[in-house]
Amino acid sequence: LKLCVRFNMPNFHEGEFRGAPGLPIPPRAKFHGKADSVSEAVLTRFSARAFLPTSVPEDVVRELVTRAVRSASGGNVQPWKVYVCVGDKRKELVDAVADSMQKGNMETPEYDVYPDSSGQVKLEAQYHGRRAECGKDMFAAMGLERGDRAGRMKAMARNWSFFDAPVGIMISANRVMNKPQWGDLGCFITTLALLAREQGLHTCFQEAWAMWPQTTAKILGIPDDEMIWCGVALGYADFEKPVNSLVTSRAPVEEVVSFLGFSKL
Repeated sequence: LKLCVRFNMPNFHEGEFRGAPGLPIPPRAKFHGKADSVSEAVLTRFSARAFLPTSVPEDVVRELVTRAVRSASGGNVQPWKVYVCVGDKRKELVDAVADSMQKGNMETPEYDVYPDSSGQVKLEAQYHGRRAECGKDMFAAMGLERGDRAGRMKAMARNWSFFDAPVGIMISANRVMNKPQWGDLGCFITTLALLAREQGLHTCFQEAWAMWPQTTAKILGIPDDEMIWCGVALGYADFEKPVNSLVTSRAPVEEVVSFLGFSKL
């Protein structure tokens, strides 16, 4: 059992709706509008990889971030540092990365995005399989063949334009922070994403920005003692783009959760 949704979009074949018992898939319209509950926000949150140019009002952005800082953190350390850029500042960052890519001036990443990125660790089949399925489904949604390396690289590069989202958010943390605080950062961006759904907005988490730490830090004024942890694209999803027809699968609850001490139902 898995949850996998592909909406019938222009230039994209009609897919099937599959879901685990007790986890109903919301109607397509629910992905477009504002989430009416926390549960609906969870079920309609997805990684949007194409956004409309429609600007997000400044007061909405400020309210989202102000509420998101209420996110939980161990010992109330609140390790996150948040840099929100729009307009000329966002363009300056996007243009600078594009220029560096064109010149082949790559930077040393802050960290390996996946455990096997360095080639020294091999992911177990279950984890590798999930990642492979995500990539396969995403590129299929965009109409890219497996052997189209140039097309896939171009799709990857769209990370560094925030997928055209009008709001780019960078999350950093002091370099002394450790694994527990990284978990806190995850709590923060998840809270932000769910609050965004309440406003009819969508997001995409982008560890890919960790590949451009020097450029990002210079343009956004991030000090040396902070590491670039993750970017977040924020805006109104463009549902005319086939890539946004995909909602990734989830493993069945029985595969990842153990219920202990409960009476059998």
